[in-house]
Amino acid sequence: MRYRKDKKGEDVSILGFGCMRFQKKGGSIDIDEAEKEIMEAYNMGVNYYDTAYIYSGSEAAIGKIFERNGIREKIKIATKLPQYLVSGRASLDRYFDEQLARLRTDYIDYYLMHLLTDIAMWEKLKKAGILEWIEEKKRSGAIKNIGFSYHGNSDGFIEILNDYDWDMCQIQYNYFDEFSQAGVKGLKAAYEKGIPVVIMEPLRGGKLVNMLPDSAKKVMKESGRDYTPAEWGFRWLYAQPEVTVVLSGMNTVEMVRENCRTASLSETEEFTDADNKTLKTVTEKIREKEKVGCTGCRYCMPCPKGVDIPGIFHCYNTMFIESKSEGRFEYAQAVGMTKEPSFATQCIECGKCETHCPQKINIREKLKEADRALRPLPFKIGINIARKFMFRKVR
Repeated sequence: MRYRKDKKGEDVSILGFGCMRFQKKGGSIDIDEAEKEIMEAYNMGVNYYDTAYIYSGSEAAIGKIFERNGIREKIKIATKLPQYLVSGRASLDRYFDEQLARLRTDYIDYYLMHLLTDIAMWEKLKKAGILEWIEEKKRSGAIKNIGFSYHGNSDGFIEILNDYDWDMCQIQYNYFDEFSQAGVKGLKAAYEKGIPVVIMEPLRGGKLVNMLPDSAKKVMKESGRDYTPAEWGFRWLYAQPEVTVVLSGMNTVEMVRENCRTASLSETEEFTDADNKTLKTVTEKIREKEKVGCTGCRYCMPCPKGVDIPGIFHCYNTMFIESKSEGRFEYAQAVGMTKEPSFATQCIECGKCETHCPQKINIREKLKEADRALRPLPFKIGINIARKFMFRKVR
């Protein structure tokens, strides 16, 4: 296993165990199977384990496994504050104490503000007293490092990044999503500030393995590399010095072994220009189903009315590359849940964006088309209700 340094200089395994996708048995986590997987990863050198308050049963399961195997002091736990449920200072302690009890520990190594989509969510937490609360927990040793996980656009990510002295952050990033959400721009901004970056969805929830078109698999096979689709994704990430930890939601022992083997390869096994070219071609093959030829370059931004043009097109394309539900879910999360709306309906058709688009996309018409697909009436209603809940005032 290879290791990189966190902000305090401590070693963290470049492969982290994402604890959201354990196998189920009778509707609950199969604790015996989860234990086999976790202990296999631990014995192969994985020391970073990521969970969250809302991952059903996850905190309690891993807490039990760590305790009965006596490894709590030898591993690092990352979990997350459900900031979308916080209504005031009292709820901060309530959720945190519940998490400590579930995890059977008296401290958290990495505590993240979960699912931030823009600076407004962080400002809301500040009004609830989060800054003073964090300092208290750090002084007492109950929290070792503080961070945030993010699902908005790159500009919003950088705003949050610059607003506090973070110890780490977590973003969605993979070779297909290089320019969506925080993207490579956010990754490099964090690295320049010396903030470690943990990667989630390195394989888009397994879709860069299980949903690759045959044409993309053929490109990989003809590359001369004997890599599995998962290995291609991980190697691309590990080759980037800005990446500290890559999470994988491993739910079989075989998956654990394959991913640990990839994470244990020598740093000298270079990811070459030819390898990058292979993945570029793979991405092109995946994108053949897209409805809009947007590359996410962001030359169209900023929109004078705040429309998230590349974010909307990315979600629209996801509807056809993956599924309608996946595209709409990602839209609701990354575009619909920002404090300042960034909907396509805010477009005033000034045309400024089209003058800067290298792909010569008819952006104004495509935005209308995307909005109709992404926000049918039930979704409009659902997003509006969720927005009222997420941005309600703290007491």
